[in-house]
Amino acid sequence: MTAASPDDPHAPAVCLDVGSCWTKAVLVLPDGTPAGFAEHPTTPDVLTGVDAAVAAAAAAGRGGRGAPRVLACSSAGGALRLSVVGAETLTATEAGHRVCRSAGARVVGVHPGPLEPDAVLELSSRRPGAVLLLGGADGGDPSVLLHNAGRLARTRGHWPVLLAVDDDARADALGLLLAGGRAVTTCPNVTPRPGRIVAGPARDAVAALYSRHVLGAGTGRFGALVHSGTHAAVGDGAGVLARLTGTGVLVVDVGSATTDVHRSGPGTARTAATVEGDLGVRDGAVGVLVEAQTEGVVDPVEADLLGPAVSTLQESRATVPADRGAAAEDRRLAAIAAVVALRRHLRHTGLLTDPAQPGAGPDAPGDAGEIGLVVLTGGVFRQRDAAGLAAAARTVRHDTVLAPLLARAEVRVDSESVLAPAGLLAAHGREVAAGALLVEHLTG
Repeated sequence: MTAASPDDPHAPAVCLDVGSCWTKAVLVLPDGTPAGFAEHPTTPDVLTGVDAAVAAAAAAGRGGRGAPRVLACSSAGGALRLSVVGAETLTATEAGHRVCRSAGARVVGVHPGPLEPDAVLELSSRRPGAVLLLGGADGGDPSVLLHNAGRLARTRGHWPVLLAVDDDARADALGLLLAGGRAVTTCPNVTPRPGRIVAGPARDAVAALYSRHVLGAGTGRFGALVHSGTHAAVGDGAGVLARLTGTGVLVVDVGSATTDVHRSGPGTARTAATVEGDLGVRDGAVGVLVEAQTEGVVDPVEADLLGPAVSTLQESRATVPADRGAAAEDRRLAAIAAVVALRRHLRHTGLLTDPAQPGAGPDAPGDAGEIGLVVLTGGVFRQRDAAGLAAAARTVRHDTVLAPLLARAEVRVDSESVLAPAGLLAAHGREVAAGALLVEHLTG
């Protein structure tokens, strides 16, 4: 297919979203009218699914003005898999989860104490995207840290190391890692004192790694096609929506592997965003159920009822619900993921107090004004069950923790999946078309 000129705003566009399980394509005409939708399971080589989805969506617009230009975003990489290596189990576990929280990562292994050969093999078998190396409190004995740094330096694998340790031990550990050819990002000590965890700087480093990892295959034709993550496109769509409605907007994008939250106000140029790497309706299904129980969103009875479905979804990848019951389970899980992700986002940005950290300040300041609109988006909501989608919206609207902040907000479901395409259009200078698309299919 010959793409239209990048400078031709009068040509139709295929807005492409490559997910970890599904590749979605929407053909949008220059006036913002959607003219075709197609989806295809994301293929191991990525491009086969991309070509199939683009061709199917573009076929609906034959006879239009010009060949469509492909505007693409990707979350094909899924959550960033993080292994944690530290001196002690409980501290390393808690530190790892704090560092991953709202940064697009998921803890896949914790390895306490000196790394021995069996532990190194286990770490490698987890296929980490990065390793967080901790060393204990400031001024402590660095021997375990240096032993582990040496082991990691000699271990095969292309994953980078986040070195978040005491200033006094950092230079020696860094030297060992670099001598082994390991890519290293240094951060302030995550565990400076016993009982004290300072996750912010390491979390920022994880978020930066995630922003590159999430694109998936970043070379060749796919790398030339995709320049931004899906979370960025959805954030741009949230910005357009806030300008259109003149109010604060919260958007929750529930994906197969991650759940993103974006907050934007009509007068803000920046959208506050968080990405939860342990919440999703396929790869992240188990995380949703675990965290929902921790947050008290589901009771033990419902958790038992959802357990078998969650186990199946965790392994199912690109599947569609087989019947109405399975579709209802999908929606319920997505609604629960949205509630947990919203709570985390609002705590992370200081609009809710974190009950686990009394008196703790926000990690990321910013107020987008009063929240007037909440939008649930993601492939799981492309269902034609109006009553079921309304129930998902009510789950969010009436959550006991969120209700006070959402007292004046309307909750809508993006059942036509137009928010990410609107963000792609806006990012490529087509904000008029983006606005028209949202007015016609979301705010009208």
